[in-house]
Amino acid sequence: MQHYEVLLTSDAEGDLEELFDYIAENDSSTAARRVLDRIEKSITSLRSFPERGSFPRELLALGIRDYRQIFFKPYRLIYRTVESRVYIYLIVDGRRDMQTLLSRRLLGA
Repeated sequence: MQHYEVLLTSDAEGDLEELFDYIAENDSSTAARRVLDRIEKSITSLRSFPERGSFPRELLALGIRDYRQIFFKPYRLIYRTVESRVYIYLIVDGRRDMQTLLSRRLLGA
């Protein structure tokens, strides 16, 4: 079985920091650590099975099939597999305006 290297872009790292700060401020740092641990497990799972993710519907509507997503509800991790590497571009609450976020981050709009 092939193992992929999983890398976070600086944007995705910033997403994790913002997420932790938001949860710690509005709930507790214990809850924030628990959510980040679950997200990190999702990220680690991509080392073995990156193709298991679905295509984000917002990108499919534009005919773009280069990116996939996995969920840790309500969070979405948007990534792309290139050869033996998985690049995570976005870690975000799926209830946000995804069309705008995806356009800005992935399509440079």
